Amino acid sequence: MDLQNKVAVVTGGSGAIGAATAMRLAQAGAQLVIGYNSKPDQAAKVVASLPGAGHRAIRIPMLETPLIREAASVVERDHGRCDVLVNSAGFTRMIPHTDLEALDDDLIDAIFAANVRGPFATIRAFAPLMKRSADAVIVNISSIAAITGTGSNIAYGGSKAALDTMALSLARVLGPEIRVMTVSPAAVDTAFVPGRTTAMVERVAATTPLKRVVQADEVAQAVMAAVVNLTSTTGWVIPVDGGKLVG
Repeated sequence: MDLQNKVAVVTGGSGAIGAATAMRLAQAGAQLVIGYNSKPDQAAKVVASLPGAGHRAIRIPMLETPLIREAASVVERDHGRCDVLVNSAGFTRMIPHTDLEALDDDLIDAIFAANVRGPFATIRAFAPLMKRSADAVIVNISSIAAITGTGSNIAYGGSKAALDTMALSLARVLGPEIRVMTVSPAAVDTAFVPGRTTAMVERVAATTPLKRVVQADEVAQAVMAAVVNLTSTTGWVIPVDGGKLVG
């Protein structure tokens, strides 16, 4: 997994999956740009933890397209390339699927803006720079909820399904210079979903064939497989779900 002289951008890089992915990419030799929204201190800690040199944090808010474009310009100016883009940023909130009224319009709009519009805006901004590499990879972090219709709320699963379908279209239009892949974990024991406890995640994991909780680093390993190993694959979804789809 040699990524020497490559530049990787990870949005949501201060979160558990983003940080684990950044670590794996840095260990393979890549220079990391950690994108964050509202946690610069946490992003700085991730940067400081990475092996190698030249890593940095840049604010890349999913809801502000001008700042996303500005971040792409900074990467182009200071690094001259972008070989890997991992869209790990996202947003959700725990709402019981049966409580349709609690899933109000503002929350639906916020979820789709962060989980669909944001990744698309980021890809749109970085694609011209990535095409120059002629062997670049985009990996979107989705969710098994896109397939099963489960997850933290109904809109969240819908937003991830939209992300998956969007990746199919982007794989066609961005090839052959850029591959587009999707990694879809089941519930990961992180703080991503406010109000979700470890016990909740363990109950879900107990229903899968492997009967254990998916770890953030296991998601990162799937990202690395998409970047380095699956060189003839694009537009596809890699499940990291303990076998939930077959269980």
